[in-house]
Order: sequence, then C-alpha cells, then structure tokens
Amino acid sequence: QLQLVESGGGLVQPGGSLRLSCAAFGFSLDYYSIGWFRQAPGKKRLGVSCISDTGDTTNYADSAKGRFTVSRDNAKNMVYLQMNSLKPEDTGVYYCAAFQGWLGTNWDAASEYDYWGQGTQVTVSS
Repeated sequence: QLQLVESGGGLVQPGGSLRLSCAAFGFSLDYYSIGWFRQAPGKKRLGVSCISDTGDTTNYADSAKGRFTVSRDNAKNMVYLQMNSLKPEDTGVYYCAAFQGWLGTNWDAASEYDYWGQGTQVTVSS
C-alpha cells in the first residue's frame, strides 16, 4: 500500500522553528518530486515548497523564501521541511505530496500530485 506520512507538527511561538518530516511507505521516493502544502481553516490548499527527485531543484512560495528549507534523504525515503522564523500566518495543516517527475512552474498545483499524506497540524501562536 502506497502511503505518505507526515510528522513533526505542533504548537510553537512566533519566531520559533519546526522540522516536518514526510516518510514514504510501500514505494520509493527516488523518482518522485515532493511538494509541501499548507491548508488553513476555510482556505484552499497552497503550495509551500517543492523538491525534485534528486534534490537538485527546489521551489518556494514567496511567503516561505528565506525562512523554510526543503531537503530529502532518498536513502531513508524521507523528505523534510525546516521552518524557521515562524509566523501566525504559517498556521495550518501541512501535507506532503508526491509527483512522479517534475512539474516545473506548476509545482504548486495540488491537483497534479499523485499521492498525499494525511497532514500534520502546525499552530503558531503566543
């Protein structure tokens, strides 16, 4: 059974950091680009970052640039999202998603991804 599982969410104060993890089960991530998406209550799912299958190419939403870093360890079948200088507007459920190949400029199109995790809640609040 193909499955993505996110972890690492939680409650953090503004200015704090979190590291999200995305683990794959039942398949290898070697040939998949991985996107990270955030969904706030009542809002659409938005692309936060994406990393290519080899890790050579990354993309970030403007809101994430300079604060978030996406990385991967294909040997461990894992992808990570390091989030620093967190703001209240970063609050939401974070999902990782897999696409076989590279979407290029469409990296933030949620409908293009093949597999999704169940999400992990991130709350930034004092």
